[in-house]
Amino acid sequence: MLEGRTIGFIGAGNMAEAMIRGLLEARLVTADRLIASDIVEARRRHVRERYGVHTVADGAEVAKKASILILAVKPQDMEAALKGMAASVDQTKTIISIAAGTTIAFVADRLPAKARIIRVMPNTPALVLAGAAGIAKGEYVTAQDLQIAEAIFSAVGKVVVVAEKHLDAVTGLSGSGPAYVFLFIEALADGGVKMGLPRDVATLLAAQTVLGAAKMLLEGGRHPAELKDTVTSPGGTTIAGLHALESGGLRGTLMEAVEAATIRSRELGKR
Repeated sequence: MLEGRTIGFIGAGNMAEAMIRGLLEARLVTADRLIASDIVEARRRHVRERYGVHTVADGAEVAKKASILILAVKPQDMEAALKGMAASVDQTKTIISIAAGTTIAFVADRLPAKARIIRVMPNTPALVLAGAAGIAKGEYVTAQDLQIAEAIFSAVGKVVVVAEKHLDAVTGLSGSGPAYVFLFIEALADGGVKMGLPRDVATLLAAQTVLGAAKMLLEGGRHPAELKDTVTSPGGTTIAGLHALESGGLRGTLMEAVEAATIRSRELGKR
């Protein structure tokens, strides 16, 4: 599917670097099939020296050489990036945008007609190849285009395909979710410190507990409520802790956090 194809990154920031690393580690492509542009010379040098990827300053050059184009610029830089690459885009190229809040329509309006555009909402754990990405396809995207996008983002984590209207909710859940989890881990660790554990020990136990619980859920295929019940003995320690969490409104507060982030994502998409 990716054999013989050149993948071009317009923008070589952290997320683009995570994708480059994932593609190379998964051996989906070789470094000579990757090209990246960035306006910051230090980023170009870093990506070139660390991964052996050819880098250039101008995104238009990437658009000419690559058949799969990944738009990894900041949302405020998207207009200029699209203007620079438009002349090199035709109906044979697969366009993948990971710019937050930038709709497929926004990209399509600035490229030639019938451009094959996919919009993706990844998240920061892609930096450690444990990301979660929502993928939405534009009107002219082929089945192969979608398979290409799924293969690329599967190299840095898990992938789900959704309608574009659901990407704001993906943003509110998995896009912003790492921050919620970091806060949860910090609070767990604070609880351990309050009960006498050293800070480093409490943080390690809290982080590993979250990682282990997530792995049990993903690898076991069981409902989270069922897994929760396996830990909860009658009259035991866990039910006492769960009662405290329910009394404090943890469940409702997390639901409200996802809702608030989703609404904010919609607002930013209308700018």
